[in-house]
Amino acid sequence: MSHDHDHDAEHCEHCGDDGHHHDHEHESGPLAELVTVRDWLRYAVTRFNRGGLFFGHGCGDAYDEAVWLVLSTLALPLDRLEPFLDACIPSDERPALYEAINRRTDERVPTAYLTHEAWLGDFRFYVDERVIVPRSFFAELLEDGLSPWIEDPEEVVSALDMCTGSGCLAVLMAHAYPNADIVAADLSGDALEVAERNVADYALEDRIELVKSDVFSALQGRSFDLILSNPPYVTAEAMDALPAEYLHEPRMALASGEDGLDVVRVLLAQAADHLNPGGLLAVEVGHNRAIVESAFPELSFTWLPARGGDDMIFILRREELPGAQA
Repeated sequence: MSHDHDHDAEHCEHCGDDGHHHDHEHESGPLAELVTVRDWLRYAVTRFNRGGLFFGHGCGDAYDEAVWLVLSTLALPLDRLEPFLDACIPSDERPALYEAINRRTDERVPTAYLTHEAWLGDFRFYVDERVIVPRSFFAELLEDGLSPWIEDPEEVVSALDMCTGSGCLAVLMAHAYPNADIVAADLSGDALEVAERNVADYALEDRIELVKSDVFSALQGRSFDLILSNPPYVTAEAMDALPAEYLHEPRMALASGEDGLDVVRVLLAQAADHLNPGGLLAVEVGHNRAIVESAFPELSFTWLPARGGDDMIFILRREELPGAQA
């Protein structure tokens, strides 16, 4: 065993006794003094709490976020913290942890971007700054294929994920509707590159077609049994008040005009032309139900309940949409 490994095993207690330092080691400070997973977890939670971080990307609080960041950075399974709590972290693995905690705290970088992963239920997705961090009430609703509004998931043969971003909902749709060919559309070429990676990770290249499109512009003449969309819907006022964490995300994935409905308006105006008879449009609009209803008083929206929050998603049948009579 090399001298350096002996040195590591002693947790740097004698750092410097041998007359040399590793570049990243100091007599004191986190890199020298924090040894176990438990140590680093405690340190991260304290930093996050003192830093007043915002947790809106999958975790509810500083503890859950710290567990995710530490375990993921160490390539440990996210659901098995206990066996590793007292494991020693060799000094060569500590700088990456230190840097991740610093960037999360000082730069407010979302953990999903630091670890390049995000989860919807049991599904893991690759993410980076080219896409919004996956988070959607659709993930829960797709577990049973939007039942009861879609009675038989096997009868859905074509579906569209509009504003697909990382491709996450298209992947969930492919699992929920085993017989469906799925189009995943987005205006961002960068986002579609990320989506392509996630589609390949799930070996769904033959079922999910990626299309660069400004809403329906590149989909003329095509229609679907189901159109699902988690579009940008943040109002101008809310954009100005966003926590710093969200400013790392692509602005075009969040902002959609003064009242947040720029994309929703196009969806409602044109969806009927792209839905098969009896087809369903489902759109996520966050906390904007009142804005949507006052903008479209003539439409009879159905608002869906979800564990994470009610009234975030509306559905309309083709026959309820403007222009459907044509």
